[in-house]
Amino acid sequence: MNIDCTLIGDGSSDKMLIPSIKWLLQEYFPQKAINIEYADLRPILPKKASLEEKICLAIELFPCDLLFVHRDVEKETYQKRQEEIDIALKKVQCSIPKTVSVIPCRMSEAWLIIDANAIRIASGNPNGKISLNLPNINQLETLPNPKRDLEVLLKNATELNKKRLKRFNVHYAIHRVAENISDYSPLRKLSAFQALESQIEQLNFD
Repeated sequence: MNIDCTLIGDGSSDKMLIPSIKWLLQEYFPQKAINIEYADLRPILPKKASLEEKICLAIELFPCDLLFVHRDVEKETYQKRQEEIDIALKKVQCSIPKTVSVIPCRMSEAWLIIDANAIRIASGNPNGKISLNLPNINQLETLPNPKRDLEVLLKNATELNKKRLKRFNVHYAIHRVAENISDYSPLRKLSAFQALESQIEQLNFD
């Protein structure tokens, strides 16, 4: 049996969450094939579309057994973002499948700063020797700007000079980091990832 999933978020960069979500699902449902589609609704819905509108359109265009709703904490709190998702799910005017909230603190990029080897591969310099000095896992949820931190790590990992670095596509590289992390278990030390895993652990697809 397949588990067909749909992920909705705020922008195309949220696709970077798919590998970590898939890793968790495979931990709990190893005998099932996991398919995850990212619902990019930006070409269809206006920027000010409500979350409930996004949810219903995503389900219509990407029918699924399991819907993941992503919001970054950013300058709010985890509880505030969860409340926003809960309210939207109560307001929807459509039938919804099983739903899981994905709420990284503060940004999704924080979940990628765990694997120096994946960062080196994504930088295009897998055998680089420069020290990357990744932050301690327990610090990830307190980083003010993990996106910037990951971009700096990737650029440093290239070991390119300033002229050649201008041609480096750091946004593409960020997605490659996510794809090259084979073990997301270090994130189990983070409260936001624990909350995601707790929801997945309670799912039943028998």
